[in-house]
Amino acid sequence: MATTMLKGNVVNLAGNTVNVGDKAPAVTVVNSNGLADKVVGGASGKKQLIVVVPSLDTAVCATETRNFNKRASEIEGVDLTVVSMDLPFAAGRFCSTEGIENLVVASDFRNKDFANAYGVLIADGALAGVTCRAIFAVNEEGTVIYKEIVPEITAEPEYEAALAAVK
Repeated sequence: MATTMLKGNVVNLAGNTVNVGDKAPAVTVVNSNGLADKVVGGASGKKQLIVVVPSLDTAVCATETRNFNKRASEIEGVDLTVVSMDLPFAAGRFCSTEGIENLVVASDFRNKDFANAYGVLIADGALAGVTCRAIFAVNEEGTVIYKEIVPEITAEPEYEAALAAVK
């Protein structure tokens, strides 16, 4: 079982492990803008950057989403999606308040299909039931070309490495 840390304590992750070189599962999440279905992963004909956060309601997740929104112009032509367990209404409110317009913010709240398919569902501890902090880059053919499970959930990811993977 894969793990990460929350404030220095080991946290187990549930679901299928997806690694670099694997086919990225195509999973449907809910877009916070209009509640439309959005498919992430799979072969889409363009590169994808899937940014996974526990909740936009936390300072680190909000900062990370704002940073990727700002940097999205550096990776034109890349489908950039932030996925969390936040309800789409709350995510939509966050995007409106924060001016998030350069990426899609989506929710995995219905069935946790994304979290289970990518192995990012926190299985125990204080945050059980939400996603850990992770990033997956997927090429046009649907193969994972970059993966980061952030070692400490309260820390930000390696922005430069994630962006370099899709440039």
